[in-house]
Amino acid sequence: MTELAGKTIVLGVCGGIAAYKAAELTRLFVKAGATVHVVMTQNGARFVTPTTFQALSGHPVWVDAWDDRRANSMSHIDLTRSADALLIAPATANTLAKLAQGLADDLLSTLALARDCPLLVAPAMNRQMWSNAATQRNVAQLRADGVEIIGPDAGEQACGEVGDGRMSEPAAIFEALAAFLQPKPLAGRRVLMTAGPTYEPLDPVRGITNTSSGKMGYALARALARAGAEVALVSGPVALATPLGVARIDVQTAAQMHQAVMQRVGRVDIFIGVAAVADYRPLEVSADKIKKSGEAPVIRLERNPDILADVASLPAAPFCVGFAAESRDLEHYARGKLESKRLGLVVGNLVQDGMGGDTNQVVLFDAAGAHPLPRADKHAVAAGIVTHLVALLAAR
Repeated sequence: MTELAGKTIVLGVCGGIAAYKAAELTRLFVKAGATVHVVMTQNGARFVTPTTFQALSGHPVWVDAWDDRRANSMSHIDLTRSADALLIAPATANTLAKLAQGLADDLLSTLALARDCPLLVAPAMNRQMWSNAATQRNVAQLRADGVEIIGPDAGEQACGEVGDGRMSEPAAIFEALAAFLQPKPLAGRRVLMTAGPTYEPLDPVRGITNTSSGKMGYALARALARAGAEVALVSGPVALATPLGVARIDVQTAAQMHQAVMQRVGRVDIFIGVAAVADYRPLEVSADKIKKSGEAPVIRLERNPDILADVASLPAAPFCVGFAAESRDLEHYARGKLESKRLGLVVGNLVQDGMGGDTNQVVLFDAAGAHPLPRADKHAVAAGIVTHLVALLAAR
């Protein structure tokens, strides 16, 4: 992970048991190449010592508003002047109240008031404290003031109760901050896309599918959302978490995927067909498990709808992007798909170069020619595809 390379993050740590998660969060930021300056409240330092954060961040930790390590004694102003973001995690109910009212009675709250960078908070508190009308009123005010709220999650809490209020996990907060800091060239664009395999049942336990993992499609959905697009992802059966900020619609068969797409495509600017959709489905599906007998069964097939072709042929079709996963003659088949379906872009790859794995090597085909991307992990490949897509849209 290098999404935050070169960024400077000021991490505020308040008093709550979730302060231990801030240590892992610091490690993730540093691993991603960010510079991290930790500012703790007095209560935060009672849960995890400043020494821990100094060791993890490689920088002195700030606790006291009267700390004179800055020559001008203005750490409450200087710390955020070179920062890309101020993140408070965990943010207690007390801290949220102070931020909403503009109070500044310690170093962290003074920093928040005097900051010269975006403010993000990850609330953490008991479920009743979170649901209290005063807390909800403060959160609403912070959102109105442009503060980004991350979480909280629902689940078991340190007090033994279960409900909303536990701080989001460090990986989720990392993802939210990285996404927040990305440029937004697709802001205002609505994207509908498909990903993963489809599954065509033969009987209650067997079916026809393929080896697509959905990783490329999900990486692309993540990259599109980070670029500011509103993304709806129609997904076949995969074992992947939904990317942050993406609306997911789960389907199983090609017919279900086709229906889900056609119901939504009239409201989007861009359609991207990444899914490995089955070309055929069984003509008949047995209600009971097909039993083994002396003779091999004969399975009759019929064609599935061509989702990408149907979308591209609409009278007011969105900008359409197709994927071509081939075992040979990649350029021939990819260019054929580009021209026959009148697409804006085709992303082509050989199945042996990426299907089911964590890396991929693709070639982008458009009206101007072929544009190979270097082999990389699928998140980096997705970022390259989005960069090319943004350029194509800008040139229209």
